[in-house]
Amino acid sequence: MPKVKITETVLRDAHQSLIATRMTTNDMIPILPAMDKIGYYSIECWGGATYDACLRFLDEDPWERLRILRKYLPNSKLQMLFRGQNMLGYRHYADDVVEYFVRKSVANGIDIIRIFDALNDIRNLETSIKSAKKEAGAHVQVAISYTTGEIFTDDYFVEYAKKVRDLGADSICIKDMAALLTPSATERLVKAIKKQVNLPLQVHTHYTTGLASMCLLTAVKSGADIIDTAMSPLALGTSHPPTESMIAALSGTEYDTGLDLSSFSEIRDYFMSLRGKYIKNGLLDPKMLASDTDGLIYQVPGGMLSNLMSQLKQAGKDDKFKEVLKEVPKVRKDAGYPPLVTPTSQIVGSQAVLNVINGERYKMVTKEFKRMIKGEYGKTPGEIDPEFRKFILGDEKPITCRPADFLKPELDKLRQECSDWIEQYEDVLSYAQFGQVAIKFFENRRNKKFGIDKEHFDKENGVHPV
Repeated sequence: MPKVKITETVLRDAHQSLIATRMTTNDMIPILPAMDKIGYYSIECWGGATYDACLRFLDEDPWERLRILRKYLPNSKLQMLFRGQNMLGYRHYADDVVEYFVRKSVANGIDIIRIFDALNDIRNLETSIKSAKKEAGAHVQVAISYTTGEIFTDDYFVEYAKKVRDLGADSICIKDMAALLTPSATERLVKAIKKQVNLPLQVHTHYTTGLASMCLLTAVKSGADIIDTAMSPLALGTSHPPTESMIAALSGTEYDTGLDLSSFSEIRDYFMSLRGKYIKNGLLDPKMLASDTDGLIYQVPGGMLSNLMSQLKQAGKDDKFKEVLKEVPKVRKDAGYPPLVTPTSQIVGSQAVLNVINGERYKMVTKEFKRMIKGEYGKTPGEIDPEFRKFILGDEKPITCRPADFLKPELDKLRQECSDWIEQYEDVLSYAQFGQVAIKFFENRRNKKFGIDKEHFDKENGVHPV
């Protein structure tokens, strides 16, 4: 039997889950050469919320981060998380923009693109899969957004796996972002998919509810080929099972990873020092390191937990955390039971926060929540009550086709809109997804490039540097 493979998540999902994606590129660089020697199947290091965080909070160019990662990890497969027609933003984009993003991601160093749709709407994956395989030549892994509920049976997930296989996926991932898998559910689902779909199967789950290591061990014994783990200092809690512990658990068995446990000491020590820094500066809330089986009730993924806490702290309402958690499943039911993964987790979570803070449900509605109810993100797995939809939309008509079918090519238009700021081809993609956030970054980048303060320069010289 082939050895089980390991995908390391410490450079992406681990810090997204624990510290709201605030790990800087400078924090990563020193340890990259050591990580490159390990022999991971892949290193998940880009995509997800890292792109947004680079621009919005870290004043970093996400594309430069990717190029740096590629430089320092020459022997490793780099993996990213991609949201299909949403790319890494919060709306659907025209096909030409999606195709361009995929091409540029691979050109800058990505080997494996893990593509998913938050609603498991297969139509929203077609363009990105086609582009990744035929135009970019990347390995396409399609992730199934796992959740629970009456409609989410093993047959539901198996049928979805068949559909993504038929679309051309090279591998499949069970993406359990909210830590809802149990060992028994893992065994049933892994065996069911492996029986029906002859593709490599990867399992991704979080430690939020305390079951993740048991689930991964069960997954491996049930036929899973690859598992996601995180270096122990940034594992557990809302993150993932510890890499070293899973390697030790499989060592000497028929599922042995073939990785040398002693080779992780330097990497562990490095991330332990970062962990201490993040706790000291307040980025890592110790609460996020504890397991909470309430997650099986609220179905809230790790990254969403840390972001909800961050939103409440900013509003001075962190004492409302439990109340918001109780509101989340109610909002999810109203919205047609979307799996809670970016962007639907943020959409449902932000609406739940508003409902609690305002003291009245749906007194205020975010534009993203309205778009989801309208169908701009695709078809929800469950039906939305017609009266609730009308309450949210008013006289607006819902969308029933693939949302991107309404979108005209927009790449040229976007290039024109941000032409004054473009310094590299990829800048248009930053602008496309994050608008004014990207513009602010471009302004900062230009000012830093000339080593001056823009306002001071304008005042003293009356002109802007070019």
